[in-house]
Amino acid sequence: MNSDFNNWDDDLPPEPEAAYQDLVRALKRKSGFGLYFVQCTPVEADNLIIKLPQDIPHKHIEVLRLVEAIDNLYQRVAEFVQNKQIDILLIKGLEYSLYKYEKRTFGEITEGQFSNLTSVPHILNHLNQQRERFRDDFPFCFVFLLRSFSINYLIHRAPDFFDWRSGVFELPTTPELVERESNRLILLGNYEAYLKLSQEEKIEKVLEFQDLLAEQHQTEDRKVGLLFELGNLLYAAKEFEAAISSYDQALKFKPDKHEAWYNRGIALRNLGRNEEAISSYDQSVKFNPDDHQAWNNRGNTLFNLGRNEEAISSYDQAVKIKPDKHETWNNRGIALRNLGRNEEAISSYDQALKFQPDLHQAWNNRGIALFNLGRNEEAISSYDQALKFQPDFHEAWYNRGNALRNLGRNEEAISSYDQALKFQPDFHEAWNNRGVALFNLERNEEAISSYDQALKFQPDLHQAWYNKACCYALQNNVEKAIENLQIAINLNPEQCRTWAKTDSDFDSIRNDELFQELMEK
Repeated sequence: MNSDFNNWDDDLPPEPEAAYQDLVRALKRKSGFGLYFVQCTPVEADNLIIKLPQDIPHKHIEVLRLVEAIDNLYQRVAEFVQNKQIDILLIKGLEYSLYKYEKRTFGEITEGQFSNLTSVPHILNHLNQQRERFRDDFPFCFVFLLRSFSINYLIHRAPDFFDWRSGVFELPTTPELVERESNRLILLGNYEAYLKLSQEEKIEKVLEFQDLLAEQHQTEDRKVGLLFELGNLLYAAKEFEAAISSYDQALKFKPDKHEAWYNRGIALRNLGRNEEAISSYDQSVKFNPDDHQAWNNRGNTLFNLGRNEEAISSYDQAVKIKPDKHETWNNRGIALRNLGRNEEAISSYDQALKFQPDLHQAWNNRGIALFNLGRNEEAISSYDQALKFQPDFHEAWYNRGNALRNLGRNEEAISSYDQALKFQPDFHEAWNNRGVALFNLERNEEAISSYDQALKFQPDLHQAWYNKACCYALQNNVEKAIENLQIAINLNPEQCRTWAKTDSDFDSIRNDELFQELMEK
């Protein structure tokens, strides 16, 4: 036999019970101060806390549970052990003091790595500096129950304290525990719950997933579920690249997992990688053709790329499967409107409002389509409905002002623009169009002030510069008119020269040499 295989089991981890018994024997023999580090999962730690006093009944064992980050363990221990007879102190939860130092992206939190090379967590500095006090003042054994990543922190960032170790024990996880904990994480997986976690809690949860994925007793089916949920957790943390990587790993084991393809598409779209997102949605609907959400999101992504016809086809598939999906009808209407098919767009918005009568976005979009068709009165009624359901919807107030201005109702238009600006003070288009309404009422000074506000928020808005030039031209202020017209032309030469050559507002200065020179340049 080849000698390379003689010690084939040398690298295998010890059996869980054997590792535990080694720890028990060490603690039975030890008296006085000692430092023991036990690498285990939180569940295994809880089991050990119950079992150890039963197996070492002649020693007084206490448990200090840390449930939040601390910077001073010595003080916490001193307060805890006061008036207690202790031979062994089990400490669980030290990792809470380390989570906030995990500065890398969540996707890089992997087994056996530690992160912040430029600073040492306060708790570890404290352990290094106070180790003699621990030895001199506490004549009992410390047993730290730690995650694997915490052990690495101690090795690299608290070497003085760790070097005094009396022993390090790794408790392998049993197949039954791997199955139970994996199923728990998979069954309890909830995106909304992930969103509510703090950064430290998200890191803790990521490590929990990764610990289970690394277990030798893990099955392929459970790996798929864990990787999928890990992807969802990473997505909730806005770690989109890492989420995609997790979905990809799940799909290697189960290529037809349509949920992973769908969520992968959403993550890709958040990164602006729309073409890849569409390919991912294509895979999702290939394996689950009846997923209306995948068809809808596919349509949204095509829309983002300006591929409106394809987007409409995708929306059509979505509403074929789920006819009452109001968001899809609304999105479909926007794509139709982009193609100039305003009548069809209105019908699509009407479908959205049939199923969701208070959908203010659909009322507003319907108003825009009516406005595009010159049906201003109907457009105003539609905007009014939008504002009935969402009174602070600044876009609807703005659009309503435009329709009122088209009808020559400039005073009402100004009031509508004022409402838009009340809710969105930096809305430069509203300031500009408010100026136009004031200009129509021959209130030129107020119009100029409104244009100035537009330019405060959008200095390269050529329309506002041009509109100011018109106001000054009507006031026979040739110098100011030409100065503002020059800026407008510099920003948009073709359009502004076309306007200026035909605009009657410039009649009073049209013979001015500077004006002529500007037009001829």
